[in-house]
Amino acid sequence: MKLHLASGNAHKAEEFQALAAASGLTVDIVSARDVGGMPAVAEDTGTFAGNARRKARALLARLPAGSWVLADDSGLCVDALDGAPGVESAYFAGPVGDPAANLAKLVREMRDVPDQRRGAHFICMLLVAGPGGQEFIFEGRCDGRLRREPRGGSGFGYDPVFVPAGETLTFAELGEAVKNRLSHRGRAWAAVADWLRRNGGR
Repeated sequence: MKLHLASGNAHKAEEFQALAAASGLTVDIVSARDVGGMPAVAEDTGTFAGNARRKARALLARLPAGSWVLADDSGLCVDALDGAPGVESAYFAGPVGDPAANLAKLVREMRDVPDQRRGAHFICMLLVAGPGGQEFIFEGRCDGRLRREPRGGSGFGYDPVFVPAGETLTFAELGEAVKNRLSHRGRAWAAVADWLRRNGGR
């Protein structure tokens, strides 16, 4: 099966392809960049599910009939910031969407927050959209806490400061295989994989 990923983010495409391979399913994740690029989408619905739906529909509209799209909207919700950056995670430091600036702002805003108040969780909403207006949504969550300073050279986004529950290393230190098993995106994909198996791989 081919799933067109409603994102131009190369890291996400690689991560989803690794998740698909690990699931044992024959699924080809095709980046939006390979089909002319991701259309501009205003991610202003206020919810992860709403943003994922908007991205899926935007890409599906420019694909041939019969295509299937996978859209992802994810974010980091920090307890001490009342759930921020949340749905604004990609634009926390401004509309440019600079991951390094977003991370730096988070570190700065959390600098004086005590250890017992550094809880956070990642949320991932995956939406699979296909012919005839079919839409299926799947959720994954990963709880953890935030380090005071970034650590680790892999991963992307907020990975260098997020330590998942039960671990001592950040997502950026754990390595791809471990991260994919524990992450919000990995858990949401597991639900997608179960759905695909029940439906004959679509």
